[in-house]
Amino acid sequence: MELLGVPQNTIAILQKYQFNFQKKFGQNFLIDTRVLERIIKASGVTKEDFVLEIGPGIGTMTQYLCEAARSVVAVEIDRKLIPILEETLAQYRNVTVLNEDILNVDIARMIREHNEGKPIKVVANLPYYITTPIIMGLFESRVPIDCITVMVQKEVADRMQSGPGTKDYGALSLAVQYYSIPEIVANVPPNCFIPRPKVGSAVIRLTCRKEMSVIVEDERLMFEIIRASFNQRRKTLANGLSHAPGISLPKETIQSCIAESGVSLTVRGEALTLEQFAQLSNIICRRKRGEGSRTY
Repeated sequence: MELLGVPQNTIAILQKYQFNFQKKFGQNFLIDTRVLERIIKASGVTKEDFVLEIGPGIGTMTQYLCEAARSVVAVEIDRKLIPILEETLAQYRNVTVLNEDILNVDIARMIREHNEGKPIKVVANLPYYITTPIIMGLFESRVPIDCITVMVQKEVADRMQSGPGTKDYGALSLAVQYYSIPEIVANVPPNCFIPRPKVGSAVIRLTCRKEMSVIVEDERLMFEIIRASFNQRRKTLANGLSHAPGISLPKETIQSCIAESGVSLTVRGEALTLEQFAQLSNIICRRKRGEGSRTY
């Protein structure tokens, strides 16, 4: 089978199977070998690695992964692509294709069965409409992952690696940076896909943290605070938190917690670093438990 990264090979297989793109699955297939090579290089995949690929499509990147990795499991939601994948991946003995929704897959079990419970690498050209649920699902599941290298919408990649005080900084930035170290490794224009998307794309590598960079007593509370801080960006941090149902403290108490954390009462959430959110979260956590303002 010839490499599908070459446009004419992709067109030929699509015509052979009379494949119709499904908007509901956000299907855009890569047709640029240089971009594919950049993704494989950025992922750091070697012959020692087990790789989970999400959304293989017709197998364009899967072919490259099979050449680079020890073993690949490719999870594809569209059953109409399965016969195509059986043809395009026929020469490879180190790949398993699952016709599943990745959000329903027991990844922990997959890692135990295919990689003896050791950390895996995730590579994907993600459908833009479901990028955040997939990435956050991987993080929050706490399964052993070394890194996640994904193609996403350019503005989403920018948000993932943005810092305090920038327009792209928000809850997604903080969540991604809590669990990983993000790095944009390539910008990809629309003409690298078939069909062409209306927006630019980027490849971002998320190197998962082996140890968290901040100590948080209650992760759920911290993310509740973060979301409340960005729900209404024009509001001060105190006003934003006083209307958050998950915090349930009087405004005066919240102001006291903010003051104890060492930031101004007029500050907005977009100005706080991850470390400052963690510190504030721990203070609020203790206050909710009735431990006053003791520090340790």
